This record gives sequence, structure tokens and C-alpha cells, in this order.
Amino acid sequence: MATETATDVVMPQMGVSVSEGTITKWLKQEGETVEADEPLLEISTDKIDTEVPSPASGTVTQILVQEGETVEVGTKLAQIGGAGATGGAQPEAAQPETTAPEPEASVAPPEPVTQAAPSSEQQAAVPPVQQPSGNGKAFVSPVVARIASEHGVDPGQVHGTGRGGRVTKKDILDFIESGGQAAAPAPPQAPAAPVAPVAAKPAAAQAPPAQAQQGESLEPVTAMRRGIAEHMRRSLDTGAHVTSAIEVDMSRVVAARTQLKKEYQAAYGVNPTYLAFIARATVQTLKDYPYVNGELRGDSIVTRSYVNLGIAVELADGKGLIVPVIKNVETMNLLGIAKGIADIAAKARDKKLMPDDVQGGTFTITNPGGYGTFHGTPVISQPQSGILGTYAVVKRPWVIQDELGNDVIAIRPLMNVTLTYDHRLVDGAYAGRFLRDLRARLEAWEGDGG
Repeated sequence: MATETATDVVMPQMGVSVSEGTITKWLKQEGETVEADEPLLEISTDKIDTEVPSPASGTVTQILVQEGETVEVGTKLAQIGGAGATGGAQPEAAQPETTAPEPEASVAPPEPVTQAAPSSEQQAAVPPVQQPSGNGKAFVSPVVARIASEHGVDPGQVHGTGRGGRVTKKDILDFIESGGQAAAPAPPQAPAAPVAPVAAKPAAAQAPPAQAQQGESLEPVTAMRRGIAEHMRRSLDTGAHVTSAIEVDMSRVVAARTQLKKEYQAAYGVNPTYLAFIARATVQTLKDYPYVNGELRGDSIVTRSYVNLGIAVELADGKGLIVPVIKNVETMNLLGIAKGIADIAAKARDKKLMPDDVQGGTFTITNPGGYGTFHGTPVISQPQSGILGTYAVVKRPWVIQDELGNDVIAIRPLMNVTLTYDHRLVDGAYAGRFLRDLRARLEAWEGDGG
């Protein structure tokens, strides 16, 4: 073992906005051998759950981060090969992210020291100043910075539990949930320094650990579930959600699917689901309604000439929800969209998604209708402006006109379709016209639906 070349296993960068990950399972233990590219461990972020392949072949000599622990990107997780005694601690301490805070930490103390001499009141104010310089101002991850900005919180006032006192995502979420507020108003109020213990009171009053009652069982909240909760709550706090619905006669789509199903499955191994037909019609309709495919970015409205379509996929046993993205769907025909949906759904369930697979979405479709539901009010995935909900195809009596123009009752396969939109950008009439035109495309389906 000791003769093998040592290779470090580090927490990978799973996307530009992902700064940390949680070890959910080690697939190999210390002393076991692993081949290069063989799955070594499973990690979870607020975006994806995935397997991490081994960077080299050899023996696992050290595991430095245990299951359930959350660490920053770049943190050394394990070592393959080499001596397994004490080599792991030193490289970890020598990481750039640990040394980065030192320059600012060494700059910050001189100011408090000069201010501490005049009075004891100023000395009492020093700890709050020193604490932020050590835990958050040297480095704040993009995720933490975004959450802090949205809630008006100064990360420097949050006690960091990460490496080197760094503020983690969990730290700032706990701070916000406990009622903590940014301490920006405090500096102008010099006499208010003695009130500092009051600011510490909410943090100390956090809810006690959950205790299982008779007939109950407890399980830890996973990183993905925590990420979903934070993302959904942030969406509701940010956007003005409104949902409109429309009924669609799917007769032509049902007929087209029946005709194409055998051909697609025999020639391409693809099942053209109703979702593929709806996605095709949706992309065509979005060309005429750019705000539904756009976003509010600061004081600007962003519209696009392309559609990156997110498809909500449930993970096994309801353990999470993920929204992989099919890029540039406007360039695809029905077959291409059907293949794209099948591919990303399989990758999501098999934990084979890569960071790029879950980024850049401009519009999302969720399809709970596969379970028989007929209506819902989905939550928008920020910063998008809309999400389409598709529901069960159900045969119901429907009033139509016969060849003489008379109203008659017929049995038709109907689907409810909903559009949840951000009313800050999309108005009700605009959303109504979008649904009207989407219905017209589906009810008049011909050929590829283009």
C-alpha cells in the first residue's frame, strides 16, 4: 500500500454556484482497493445527487470526511495510495482557502486595537468587529452571498462554523430562521453596544433538536431536501405567483402518438410520451411570448431567442426533486425532444447528472399527471418567470359541433394544463393568450407539430 503513489480525492466543483457538498455515502472503505473511474462515494448538493468516480487506481488509505459532513469545494476528502498515517492533515491545512483569510485577519486587528485603548465601551464593541473579519469577510461563497443579499443580512454578523470560521449556507439559513437581522444600523448607535447580548438571544433561542414521539421516526434532512426547501421558499418570497389553467382536447395528439409510438420504439428505442408533444408545442408557443421565457434581472427584462427547457424529475421514493435541463430545445423536432426527455430522466434517477445538466434553464415543465392528478399550482424555479403543469389525460363528455354546426356531446380525451407565472413580469391576459395558443397547437396537431 505504502508504495502506491498518493492521490488526493477532493470535493469537486459541481457547478458555478455550488460551493459545498455533503458526503452521503462512501462506496469504498479504508483498506479497500478501487479502480480509476469506479464510483468511490456519493455526494449531495443543493442541486444534484451524484456519484464521484475515483481519480486513480489503488488502495483507499485515508477517509478524512465522514458520511453526513458538509464541506467546501476543494476540501480533501480521502487519499488513495501513499502512507495513510498523518499525511492528510497537513495538505488540508495548507489549502489556499484556509490561508486566504489570513491577510485580511492580519489587517483587521490594528484598527480595533487602536480603538480599544480609549474606553471600555469601545472595547466591548471590538468582538463583533473582529468576529466578522474572521468568519465571513475574508471569503463568502456565491450561495451565501446571494442568500444574504436577498434577506438583507450582513454575513459578517453570522457566526461561521466552516473551515477557518467561514460562514456556510447552513449558518446563514439558521441565522435568518432564528430571527437574526443585519447589524448595519448598530455602528451609528455607540451607546447601543451594551445591547449586543440581545442580538445573541435569538441565535441562542433556536428550536431544540427534534424528539421522536411514540409511533414516529426521524431522519436527517438531506442536503438536497434542504436545498429544495430553501429554493422553493425563496421563490415564493421573490416572485408574485399566479396560476391560470386551461382544458385541452388531446384527440389529435393521442392519435399522432398512437401512430408514431411503434415507429419510434422500433427505430430509435424511444417512447413518445404526451410530455414530448406538449414540450414541442410549448417551445413553439414561447417564440410568440418571450416574457414567459424571460426573467427580471435587476431593473432589466431579459428575453431570449433560445429555450433551455427544464423537466422536473422525481427521484426514487420521493427522496427529492431535480430539474435537469435540455438546452436549445427550439432546434429540436419531436423525436429529438422525446429522446432528450428520456435521457435526462434516466440520468437523474441513476445519479449520472453532471453540473451542466441542471444549469441554465429558462422555462420548466412539471408533469404530475402521470400519477392521475388533474390540477396543481407549481412553484416557479427562480429566476425563471413561468412553469407549465401538465396533468392526466382523462376521457370526459365534451361539447363539440357536428358537421352541421350543431352542438353535440362527445367523449374526448381532455387534459388540464396550468401556467404559473411571475406577475411582476407576466400579466394575466398575456398568460391567458399563451395558454390559448398552446391549446390551439395541441388541438390542431399535424405531423411534427411545428
